[in-house]
Amino acid sequence: QVQLRESGPGLVKPSQTLSLTCAVSGDSVTTNYYYWSWIRQLPGKGLEWIGDINYSGDVYYSPSLRSRTSISRDTSKNQFTLQLSSVTPDDTAVYYCARDRSGVRFSYEYWGQGTQVTVSS
Repeated sequence: QVQLRESGPGLVKPSQTLSLTCAVSGDSVTTNYYYWSWIRQLPGKGLEWIGDINYSGDVYYSPSLRSRTSISRDTSKNQFTLQLSSVTPDDTAVYYCARDRSGVRFSYEYWGQGTQVTVSS
């Protein structure tokens, strides 16, 4: 069974960098041909794809967040991370990590439980 677990601070101050880690068990972040994603849900809104990193380490970002986003992975720890810089209160959301279905990008088979991040001074 594949499990994903997000971790990181629940409160970030404006202008700082939000950093989250997704620990993966039951699968490897290098397994062909999966994509490992970060997704968020803003209050009262739908899900927003932030970006992903695939099995070979290629990274893709949402155009609207690209300038502030960095996704990386640590294969030795089997985890991947999200950094979102220059945050504002508009970045307050529940952040999820997820893995897609084999061969079906953007269709997610496994999700983390989500972590609430609030941006406030």
